[in-house]
Amino acid sequence: MEHTRLLSDVQRLSESLGQLPESVARPAFIVVSGLPGTGKSYFCSKLADRLPFIILESDALRKVLFPSPGYSSQESSHLFQACHHLIEELLKRGVPLILDATNLSERYREHLYRIADRLDVKLILVRVEAPPQVVHERLKTRQEGVDSVSKSDADWTVYQRMKPSVQHIRRNHYAVDTSKDITPVLDKIIREAKR
Repeated sequence: MEHTRLLSDVQRLSESLGQLPESVARPAFIVVSGLPGTGKSYFCSKLADRLPFIILESDALRKVLFPSPGYSSQESSHLFQACHHLIEELLKRGVPLILDATNLSERYREHLYRIADRLDVKLILVRVEAPPQVVHERLKTRQEGVDSVSKSDADWTVYQRMKPSVQHIRRNHYAVDTSKDITPVLDKIIREAKR
């Protein structure tokens, strides 16, 4: 039963993606990590403007499976199990993709490393950050409904609760502060993805 539900969820997530970019021989898999409000989704959209990648945004995907999310650990575990299957499926088909999720702990990122290693795809890791006062302003704007683009429900309280769980990314990665000019990092990542 559990396996059947998983396959059905992967199918639902897949159908929610819309038009996929063209398949390539060795797709790049870009994993973007960071706390809420640091600018992950903004950064991912800027990347996707310049590269034919599909963005898997965990907040949007969560709402496909859980229209009124409760953000319990069981719900998250279920979501990411389905996401990992979807990532694997897309990469096997040669679809270049960007994962936009908090991905704060190395334990969770290990699953992604294993998928990339097993499929021999190019893994590019990015840590997105911004000064706390900037994040606070962004999250306040989001709560007031000014930011109509964001799919996240996270607020300042969520940011503060998650902050202590941030773990250093052990593999080589890019770090980008979205309160500054992100173009130099975007350029480097694009060069690496095309190499």
